[in-house]
Amino acid sequence: MATLEIKDLHVTVATEDGAKEILKGVDLTIRAGETHAIMGPNGSGKSTLAYAIAGHPKYDVTGGSVLLDGEDVLEMSVDERARAGLFLAMQYPVEVPGVSMSNFLRTAATAVREEAPALRHWVKEVKQAMAELDIDPSFAERSVNEGFSGGEKKRHEILQLALLQPKFAVLDETDSGLDVDALRVVSEGVNRYRANGETGVLLITHYTRILKHITPDFVHVFAGGRIVESGGAELAEVLERDGYVRYTASA
Repeated sequence: MATLEIKDLHVTVATEDGAKEILKGVDLTIRAGETHAIMGPNGSGKSTLAYAIAGHPKYDVTGGSVLLDGEDVLEMSVDERARAGLFLAMQYPVEVPGVSMSNFLRTAATAVREEAPALRHWVKEVKQAMAELDIDPSFAERSVNEGFSGGEKKRHEILQLALLQPKFAVLDETDSGLDVDALRVVSEGVNRYRANGETGVLLITHYTRILKHITPDFVHVFAGGRIVESGGAELAEVLERDGYVRYTASA
């Protein structure tokens, strides 16, 4: 069973006044078949956790470890992490002018699968995945995310998830900027990805609305750069009702 273990993770970021510690000892274990939701106020470090796991150079890991099936993720380059089975859906997906979605997706799949997908089967696979996400087929020849709406960018992120099938998906506020219909479609895509029980999801969000579509096994409250409380799906309802004040006051 695949396992992602985050142990006593400390992360700093450079500021004009010097290095500022954002993560202050994060401990979290995600196993295949589990969906973990991290909820917390702005500035608590949720997105820092996502980008530190993925290997963003802005974030400096000063302590702790991240292990994927026992292998040290922090010793891997960004592309090695992706090939090992990590996936990050970004809160603000970037545009890649001049690179078509079709070329981008096939190149990514080739890197992860370690061989180029057979073209005939690949075209069928992509068309089916795009149809399930209500993505217009013409988008395949458009530059990655260029001129896409916020919802279209998020659907493209989940399209990558569907085609690459990583061991663990980190979804950083995938629900932000989505209308009701786009939220439903994106959530259904995430649910299809996790349906086989062999993958794990770390879902970062402010609100419970996406959790009405994607039921988490565990909910963690993030405040002051660490996890301060954990529980089942019912904890999200408590946070929706009471907010984060009691956590931020003591963080």
